[in-house]
Amino acid sequence: MPGNYRNNGGNEEGLSAPSISIDEILLLPADEVLQRLGTSMNGLSPSEVDRRLNIYGYNELEVRKKRRIIIEFLSHFKNPLVIILLFATLISGLTGEMSSAIIITSIILMSTTLDFYQEHKAEKAVEKLRERVAITATVIRNGVKSEVKTSELVPGDIILLSAGDIVPADARIISAKDLFVDQSALTGESYPVEKNGEPLKTYSPDIIDWSNYLFMGTSIVSGSATAVVVRTGTSTEYGKIARGLTLRGREVEFERGVRYFGYMIMELTFLLTIFVFFINAFYKRDVVESLLFAVSLAVGLTPELLPMIISINLSKGAILMSKHGVIVKKLVSIQDFGSMDILCTDKTGTLTENKVKLILYINIDGEDDEKVLLYSYLNSYYQTGLKSPLDNAILSYREIDAKGYRKIDEIPFDSIRKRLSIIVENNGRTLMITKGAPEEIMKICTKYENKNSIMEMTDEVRGRIEQKYLELSERGFRVLGVAYKQIDYEKKAYSAEDEREMIFLGFIAFIDPPKETARESIKLLREAGIEIKILTGDNELVTKNVCRYLGLEIKGVVTGREIAQMSDEALSRIVEEANLFCRLTPVQKERIIKALRDNGHVVGFLGDGINDAPPIKAADVGISVDNAVDVAKEAADIILLKNDLTVLYRGVMEGRKTFGNTMKYIMMGISSNFGNMLSVAIGSIFLPFLPMLPIQILLNNLLYDISQTALPTDNVDPEYIEKPKRWNMKFIRAFMLYLGPVSSLFDFITFFTMLFIFKASEALFQTAWFMESLTSQTLVIFSIRTKRPFWKSIPSRYLLINNLAIVASALILPLTPIGGYFKFVQPPPQFYMALALILLTYISLAEAIKRVFYKRYDKYLEQFQYRRRIAKIYYENIQKITQNLIATICLHEEREIPINTLIEELEDELGEQVDPKQVYRALRHLKNEGLISVSWIDGKVKREDKMKEYVNKMVRRRLNEVAINWKAAREVLMKRYSKINQEYMDIIKQLSKIEHK
Repeated sequence: MPGNYRNNGGNEEGLSAPSISIDEILLLPADEVLQRLGTSMNGLSPSEVDRRLNIYGYNELEVRKKRRIIIEFLSHFKNPLVIILLFATLISGLTGEMSSAIIITSIILMSTTLDFYQEHKAEKAVEKLRERVAITATVIRNGVKSEVKTSELVPGDIILLSAGDIVPADARIISAKDLFVDQSALTGESYPVEKNGEPLKTYSPDIIDWSNYLFMGTSIVSGSATAVVVRTGTSTEYGKIARGLTLRGREVEFERGVRYFGYMIMELTFLLTIFVFFINAFYKRDVVESLLFAVSLAVGLTPELLPMIISINLSKGAILMSKHGVIVKKLVSIQDFGSMDILCTDKTGTLTENKVKLILYINIDGEDDEKVLLYSYLNSYYQTGLKSPLDNAILSYREIDAKGYRKIDEIPFDSIRKRLSIIVENNGRTLMITKGAPEEIMKICTKYENKNSIMEMTDEVRGRIEQKYLELSERGFRVLGVAYKQIDYEKKAYSAEDEREMIFLGFIAFIDPPKETARESIKLLREAGIEIKILTGDNELVTKNVCRYLGLEIKGVVTGREIAQMSDEALSRIVEEANLFCRLTPVQKERIIKALRDNGHVVGFLGDGINDAPPIKAADVGISVDNAVDVAKEAADIILLKNDLTVLYRGVMEGRKTFGNTMKYIMMGISSNFGNMLSVAIGSIFLPFLPMLPIQILLNNLLYDISQTALPTDNVDPEYIEKPKRWNMKFIRAFMLYLGPVSSLFDFITFFTMLFIFKASEALFQTAWFMESLTSQTLVIFSIRTKRPFWKSIPSRYLLINNLAIVASALILPLTPIGGYFKFVQPPPQFYMALALILLTYISLAEAIKRVFYKRYDKYLEQFQYRRRIAKIYYENIQKITQNLIATICLHEEREIPINTLIEELEDELGEQVDPKQVYRALRHLKNEGLISVSWIDGKVKREDKMKEYVNKMVRRRLNEVAINWKAAREVLMKRYSKINQEYMDIIKQLSKIEHK
């Protein structure tokens, strides 16, 4: 059998699919598909199976090679902070300072070992995928039916499927009888879908519409089918998902922030240590001593316990969350949980129970009717086929005594009639009860019953029934019609021909109900500053109904078919505005997640199905639930074990606390360490000796780090966790530059005091500065740890005790024999009074500077940040476009302006073609600041009142800088419309003065 195949001589990616295209598979009649595949209803011969196995390989999913445990451990040493310390260890060892090398090595091992221990998790996603697929399949080969391993299936195999089977490969249906398939795990549909062997009339990229196609990993609910295998292994829809899971995950928000911080410290350390080394060597001090001093300085400046502090923080958070039934698989996801500003969630099984429930049993007027429930129950109770989820929902709704009814016969369901009838006898009356698709039930009814009255069916009543059916469908219910009639004649067997002249009784309606805690959870998350977006494979009607129940405002609805036609740039705009995305494929869900991340959001995704695995992996934090499929759980960072979505909110709060305590360590270390090391660097230039010995710097740094190990236990101010927080290097750098020099100032005061008041010797000077440096940076923790005045924020007991113990150690150590080893001497009593005065003044000034800092930079951690992956010139272009946009929006007389009009006007102002991408980024920035509102769907921008406040506060102050932007906007608008907004005439007058000058 030749067939149409790509014979590339090996089992490589893409070879598990024949060259026949997917639209041909769907659109061609079954016999033509068989011919194109080089097969027949008798199946393949053993030799042909072997040949195809050699071409396409086994029907297995791709497995990612796991890194050996030693490689995993060594990968933790690539952190920039650890690299600095490794370099310092090497220098100390080469120069014979083994005590320094041992101290630094201990710090490195303590940090990296704990970090590795907490992070070491085995990846099992693909293995779980493989376990889900059936082990054997029933096939026809050489005209004989047999069982074979699913791994040995090849394209062209004829497979037989029946109720309860797992589909072993992607297949085109040849023939089917009453076939219903549960593919919710792949597509997100709430209910089983009917399949048949008829060719599609038109091709649709939406896999929900593929009614003659079976997907690997889905399950047969009822009926039977004969199908031909068309895709195996990684070419199946299931396999494509598995292939994506074998790739290493993307760097998430928190990991990226730590990396950028490490690079900043590396740059600062390199510059400062090189400067200090050459200055000391220049002053003809011993070169080795100068090198050791510079290395000690590098260690002192490096927050080397950051990996350990992060791990302890995250471990504490994970333990607390586990008590609430939340398993944290990837520890860094806790902090991303706290930084998350958008939560995307699937609907089926996450917000809903993924279990169909009977919700209504009503007559044609929409009133509850017990007779409708009774007859529906009898129909489901006595039918002998495999019961569908809808039948199970009816039977589990309420226990009804059916003993008074005796079954006589049954007319089974089929996909043409779309209904099922049973014939029962009760008290001498013979009844036929029919349940099925409402439009099919209506075809066989000539009468209707309402409130125990039976009347003739009229066109007006038929219209009312159809309207009620439409209303129920639009509310997202799955609806069945119920009819009956009394039979006055006896038959040995009944057939579909007897389903006529029936009485329409009413409707039964089903829904996949939202989880009880979903509404409260969404409300809490919104209050916490997190926007909710629903990404589902289900249809718009069902999803809108769930949203209404959950109290989620629908801002915009976008379907997968629309997304398939969008460019990435168009999608990046739409994802900001719409919050309901329906009929999505797994790839489209992943595209939406990536678009949101590229826009600068920290994105979480909550899902439970096979189709949710790619977006779970693509998100900053992937979340799954208790009733999820194995692959979704394995791809997730966080799993909710309890059927309680409010733990999401508690997890977010825990993440924000963890982030807050991590930021405390960074801010304390970067400001105090920078201040002290700056003091050392400057002091070493002017002092005739080193201000502190290398071993003393290392001891100072070690004791200070110990003081901060209690930070994970610290309390976090309630206002800090009200909104998501983000890594912001500008915030961290500014904090260092504000508070660091304050520390240096009092170091210099200490230098002055010891040199000119106490006439200190080298040893006394070094001892005094060690004591002042350690006590000041330890005590200032109580100020830096909170935005409030320090006396209004209560630290944890452990932090208080730990830090006071370190302060006591600093004061007592020079008085002990151990102090002699570190070359300390006993300071005079008067020094302690001077030290107390210095510390009191230092804390007071630090408090004042802190207030000034937060007044200016408070919002930086909460700002929506767009990634600057672009070159500097690109960034400058966006700045220029932003200023032109502000001027143009302000000077427009209308408050609402079409975006396309703005782009045209900007091009006139700048005299060149404008990249729309840059305009969209600038608009998002202005929208985030509250200066404008944007409707991406309508393509319009609206000027908000806050814009005028911004102009009055910022633009007028910098008018000389932005005059060219405002002048260009004025000229273009006057030329186009001959008028401008009179609110800003005073700015125009100032522009005229500037031009005149």
